[in-house]
Amino acid sequence: MQPGLRRRRRGGPGLRPRRDHLRRRVAHRVRAHHDHVPADRGREEDAVTHDHDLVLRPTAAQTEAALAPPAGRNGGDLVVETLSGLGATTVFGLPGQHALGMFDALRRSSLRYVGLRVENNAGFAADAYGRITGEAAPLLLSTGPGALMSLAALQEAAAASAPVLAIGSQVPSAGLGGGRHGYLHELRDQQASFRDIVKSVHVVRTASQIPSAIAAAWESALTAPHGPVWVEIPQDVLLAATTLPVVTAMDATPDDVVPRPELTAVAADLLSNATRPAIVAGGGVVRSDASGKLLALAEKLDAPVVTTFGGKGAFPWEHPLSLQSWLEDRHTTDFLESADVLLVVGSGLGELSSNYHTFAPRGRVIQIEADLGKLESNHPALGIHADARLALSALLETVSDREDPSAATSVRNVLEAVRARIDSQELTLEQRILASVREALPDDSPSFWDMTILAYWAWSAFDARRPNTMHSAQGAGGLGYGFPAALGAAAADPSRPVLAVSGDGGAMYSLAELATARQYGLPVTWLIVDDGGYGILREYMTDAFGEATATELARP
Repeated sequence: MQPGLRRRRRGGPGLRPRRDHLRRRVAHRVRAHHDHVPADRGREEDAVTHDHDLVLRPTAAQTEAALAPPAGRNGGDLVVETLSGLGATTVFGLPGQHALGMFDALRRSSLRYVGLRVENNAGFAADAYGRITGEAAPLLLSTGPGALMSLAALQEAAAASAPVLAIGSQVPSAGLGGGRHGYLHELRDQQASFRDIVKSVHVVRTASQIPSAIAAAWESALTAPHGPVWVEIPQDVLLAATTLPVVTAMDATPDDVVPRPELTAVAADLLSNATRPAIVAGGGVVRSDASGKLLALAEKLDAPVVTTFGGKGAFPWEHPLSLQSWLEDRHTTDFLESADVLLVVGSGLGELSSNYHTFAPRGRVIQIEADLGKLESNHPALGIHADARLALSALLETVSDREDPSAATSVRNVLEAVRARIDSQELTLEQRILASVREALPDDSPSFWDMTILAYWAWSAFDARRPNTMHSAQGAGGLGYGFPAALGAAAADPSRPVLAVSGDGGAMYSLAELATARQYGLPVTWLIVDDGGYGILREYMTDAFGEATATELARP
């Protein structure tokens, strides 16, 4: 797969379209005989005609297959058939009693199953698969404890905009409704546990609802901003025999989040006439495959660019306009605060991206963000609710060329000040380890970093070199992400080596998945930095209280 070209399943296999031109969605209209059909047309044509080449009549082959569905199918078959019809090729998960109908159906399908040892790790693997491919990654789970074990992974997927399609079972239909019926794994309201985390919840109560519910969830997961979704299906519905036809290709094309032209007009005017423009590029640039657009706009405006920790690789590290990723350095913060127009693309300017909320911009802020809830959530701005790629395309077509010979010099001055600060500290070991990792890792190989001190260094100091190659759990900040996520990436593309980086504390969350790597032959290299405990928490507690408690770990 070419660097920067991410595949997305949109109702069928194929490469994700680059979307340089806005796609016009025209509603199909079914016209009945009372819609003034010309009188000279026959009654057969008069009954139903279709505009825009919408074909509703099944082919002879489709009819024959629909009238004679294979025997021995159940609700679980409808699940896997729908996933196949949407273009899925790989599913992750862990079986449980109520979900056995889904897992049994896998053996009658072409879907590849990758089973992990812990549901949370299966969720991290699906998260990484979604990030790497741009596809919705199916995650099959059981009721109650199995479902709840995935919540931390789904929180990370939500924070990082990773498209994960979680499908969980439920107790039998007779046990639903909020009472206490004593079923195994029973929860009073299982879906409520997911509502505050996922983008959307889809509840199934009959077999005929399964295809449409999964298709709607698929579309939700892949509509910008990407994110996790939850579908739940009762055990009896999954196990019940069905005579419904086999589910074929389904259309679940996500909607484009298109910028409003009056807003891009104002933004373009501000940027074209700015004296000291600057750009903050976040994870939304990477997710929307917009790195090329970002580079073109920065060069057209002569605007310096800093990438957030989620946006690593969105802009060339050694470019003359690159401020790299030193967001936690006050020199970078001061520079961004001095911009008279600051364009923020695909970032909510949260805690890490705002130098722990010390960032106080003095100029105009333009914020492009697909997540409506993040618009102006931290700073007043000209908020443009849009997919980063489409908004950058609109700006490229609208802004005027701007030349600023001093821009590259200003960038060099900031980076020299940052390096002088680092050189004044005893940080040789950290820098040497990162340099060794960078030297060993191929440019197009993805890396997955757990919440560990080395990862915190990498957020600022590591040159990702390519978009969508450096990933971490910095969205939600949970431990145990690195290794299972790397397994998901290896499942997505086993032709490239994959690196996982963990501390010894985070590694303990994932040791069981060594068996998964062995079972499925997944080529992952795991770098564990062993400092005998929760190292960063040890530092925090020592700084705050004079000594650390509960941070030390014995080696097994």
